[in-house]
Amino acid sequence: MSSKAAMSDFIRQMALQLGFSFCGISRARRLDEEEPRLTKWLKEGRNAGMGYMGNHFDKRLDPRLLVDDAKSVISVLMNYYPGNRTGFASPYKVSRYAFGTDYHFVIRDKLYQLAQRIEEKAGAINYRVFTDSAPVLDRAWAVNAGLGWIGRNTMMITRRHGSYFFIGEIITDLELEYDMPFGGNYCGDCTRCMDACPTGAITGNRELDAGKCISYLTIELKDNIPGEFEGQTDGWIFGCDVCQEVCPWNRFSLIHQIPDFEPSGNWIEWSRETWEQLEKPVFEEMFGKSALKRAGFRKLKNNITFAGHSKRKL
Repeated sequence: MSSKAAMSDFIRQMALQLGFSFCGISRARRLDEEEPRLTKWLKEGRNAGMGYMGNHFDKRLDPRLLVDDAKSVISVLMNYYPGNRTGFASPYKVSRYAFGTDYHFVIRDKLYQLAQRIEEKAGAINYRVFTDSAPVLDRAWAVNAGLGWIGRNTMMITRRHGSYFFIGEIITDLELEYDMPFGGNYCGDCTRCMDACPTGAITGNRELDAGKCISYLTIELKDNIPGEFEGQTDGWIFGCDVCQEVCPWNRFSLIHQIPDFEPSGNWIEWSRETWEQLEKPVFEEMFGKSALKRAGFRKLKNNITFAGHSKRKL
């Protein structure tokens, strides 16, 4: 076995030991095949108010502009599927990925641990870690590392355990042995995600109109949710899981084993009245380490008001 192959195997083994579900490695290069799709999406304004998606266009396509002399992209997936064990009983819905500690902190910490293990074996390397936090096309790199395909709903799907995964990367100047890119798309003729989307945000194969997506409306949109969506958000106050809930591949999902992703506190059982009476000190105490902080107190309150008003009018 070559030294590159041995190091690559070591990295994959260490990733699994640290709690990642899958790990694959691809050569750092410009993702020329992604450029037309990204360009079209931006030109059509499908990024809605997320103007930052048009920034650093070349860096999004080429990791060598993010890390000097980058040669490898190490992609990892971490399962966050909670199953039904949390006993979520609240009438207002929160996306499963936000049940526990903000994944940015958890994944980043694990990636730094992985990088440290690599340096202990390979010596000093130049690297950066990423998890949905910089101009990196996470899902495209996961496909290039052989981990799965990008589904009709734009989610990264694995054949073994569906799509409830966080994605992270280490981009490094360490040369490694590379996995074969994932071949094919296994959505077939299935359109369940398109049919089930409450707002019609999935407009075609791998085509998402962010301005209609409930996740965008309840998190990224700085203004109040437009009245045109009244009665369509189905009680979601932070994110949305509908397109994943109906995906046939998620019947293979396994319950995660990451304590940090367990809900903290009893908010998963809150009544409608408790949510509507939420005050900022309680928000800070309950969600201080949660992804819900990303929306902020005022935005969350507006989402709750919108969802409550919609419910009462139905």
